[in-house]
Amino acid sequence: MNTIAHISDIHLSPLPKVRVRDLLNNRLTGFLNWTLKREAQACPEAGKSLVEHLLSQRAQMNVVTGDLVNIALPEETRNAAEWLRYLGPSERVCMVPGNHDAYLSKSLEAARAAYGAYATGETLNEEPYPFVRRVGQVAIVGCSSAIATPPFIAAGRFDQEQGERLAQILRILGDAGFYRIVAIHHPPAREFAHPVRKSLFGAKLFREIIRENGAELILHGHTHHSSLFSIEGPQAKVPVVGVAAASACPSSNEPPARYNLFKIEKLHNRWNCTMREFGYQRVGDTIVQRLQVRIS
Repeated sequence: MNTIAHISDIHLSPLPKVRVRDLLNNRLTGFLNWTLKREAQACPEAGKSLVEHLLSQRAQMNVVTGDLVNIALPEETRNAAEWLRYLGPSERVCMVPGNHDAYLSKSLEAARAAYGAYATGETLNEEPYPFVRRVGQVAIVGCSSAIATPPFIAAGRFDQEQGERLAQILRILGDAGFYRIVAIHHPPAREFAHPVRKSLFGAKLFREIIRENGAELILHGHTHHSSLFSIEGPQAKVPVVGVAAASACPSSNEPPARYNLFKIEKLHNRWNCTMREFGYQRVGDTIVQRLQVRIS
C-alpha cells in the first residue's frame, strides 16, 4: 500500500515587510487584495496545526499543488523554501507551482531555484515540466500551469509542448503498470471554465491528453474549495480532486483549511484508492476527518 498526502494554496503569512519599490509592478493589486481581504481570512497557526496533523500520517509522498506565497516577494520565496523543508525531505515532498508563485515574469524562475529538488523530478528532456516522482508503483506527474498574468487575472496555461511531453510520460508509465497521479495547480475539469479570468487556458487540450493516454487520478488546488469531479479516460472516468486552501481560518468566508490523504493499493490486478479528507469545521478549532470515499 502507498500513502499520498495532498495539500495546496498555503499562502504563507504574515507578509514580510513590503517596500514601496516592491509595488511598482503587478504586485500592487495583490498587496491591496491581501490588505483588504485575504489577511483577515488567513490563520498561520491553523495552517501550522494542519501541517503537523498531516505529518502525523507519515505519508510516503506529500504533494503540494502550488501557491505557497502571496505576491512572490523574495523573502516570501525563502520562507516557502523553509516551509517545504519542514514538510519533509525532498525525496518525500514534491510541489508544482501556482499562479501566485509566478506573480511576476521572473518569479517562477526564482522559486524553482529556491525550492530545488522539491520542485523537480525525472523529465524527458531539459524542460522542467512535466516531471515524475515514483513511490513504489505510484507515479506522481507534476505539471505547471503557472504563468505571470495582468492585474485581476489568476488564469493558468497548459500549452501544446507540455502536453506532448505529458502524453508520452503517461504512455510510458501506463505501459509499465504505474498508478498515475497528475498534479497541476489549476483545475482542468469543464466545471471550472468560469470565471475565465481564473480558469486554465489549455484545459481542453489537457482533457484530450487524459482521454487518449489515461491517468488514475488528478490533483489540483487554486479554487480554495474541496471538490470531486471527473474527466474522460480511455476506458473509465478519471477522478479530479481539489482541496481547500491550507491557510484558511475556520471562521473565514472560505472553506476552512484541509488536506487529503490517499491510500492506494493493487488488489487482484486492479487498483483501489481511498481518499480521506482532514481539516477544520466551521465551528471549533479541532482537526477532524470530514470525509472518506473510495474513488477507484
